[in-house]
Amino acid sequence: MAEISNELIYEVLKAVQARLAQVDGKVDENKSDMMALRSQMTAVHHDLLSIHQELGGVHATLIRHEQRLDRIERRLELSEAPSLV
Repeated sequence: MAEISNELIYEVLKAVQARLAQVDGKVDENKSDMMALRSQMTAVHHDLLSIHQELGGVHATLIRHEQRLDRIERRLELSEAPSLV
């Protein structure tokens, strides 16, 4: 069996330390990527909320126009439904 010396242990520990530094670098890289993704997701979420609110406004406008057209049709007696009068 090979003799284990302090120098051999030191060399192995240096190699382990170098690998650990690489892993730390990759972890930091992944953290920054995740932070970037999180901010992008937040931006998309805000965009979707804006779109939802805008669609709600369009829907409300369409409802008002439909009600107005119904009133106009009733006044001009253009509605297809039979009048009760």
